[in-house]
Formats: sequence, C-alpha cells, structure tokens
Amino acid sequence: MPALLHQIFLTDVHARLRYWSAIVLYLMILVLGSIPGARSDIGEVASGVVLHSCAYAGLTFLLFTGGTGGAALRAAKAVLTIALMGALDEYVQSFFPYRHGAVSDWLVDCTSAMVTASLMWLLWRCRKAPLAR
Repeated sequence: MPALLHQIFLTDVHARLRYWSAIVLYLMILVLGSIPGARSDIGEVASGVVLHSCAYAGLTFLLFTGGTGGAALRAAKAVLTIALMGALDEYVQSFFPYRHGAVSDWLVDCTSAMVTASLMWLLWRCRKAPLAR
C-alpha cells in the first residue's frame, strides 16, 4: 500500500493529474463557496481558518508535487499560485451580498501555502538527495 501511495502522490508519472486536480478542486471551492448558505452550513463543522488552512494546504501539496523543476522552484510556483488563487477567491466573494472578501482569509491561505511548500521543499530535497549521490 505505501508503494501505491508513493506512486500516486510523489512520482512524476501522475504529476500532471495532481496539477490539474488542484485546478479543478480550486474551481469547486469557488463554485461551492458561491452557493447561498453553503459557507454558513460548513461553518458549523469547522472555522474559516481551519477550512482555508486545510483547503489551501491540500492545493499547495498538489501544485508542488504536480509541478516541474527543482524543489525551490516548485515551492515558489506553488506559493505564488496559491496567493493568486486566494486573492481571486476573496475577490469573487466580494460580489455576493451573503459573503465578503477578507484580507485575513487571504493571509491564512498564503501562510498555509508557505508552511506546506516549505515542508514539501524539505521532504523533496531529502527524498531526492540519495538519488543524486
């Protein structure tokens, strides 16, 4: 089972699938977050900070492992992409009378992306280092 999970989540074989899965999941966040009452319903289960942290950490993981280049480049691209995604999410929310865009939510998105990308960078370098020797 660990070999299968490694194959799915960490190898280049499924990198493109992970990258596009992140894009599709992000679009689902935008659409589902625009449904009246959906945010308040999910808010009963988890706070906004928890939701933003988990969602954008997952997206960062998918973008990092689905990206190309070295670990530092993957991390930088993932964080910048998440910063843009989070900003667009908050901008879209500002158009709905039952939602509001918040800079604090965007900061949670960016922080989550930086923490996740940093961890992934460390793990990626450790994983790739034995192969380079």
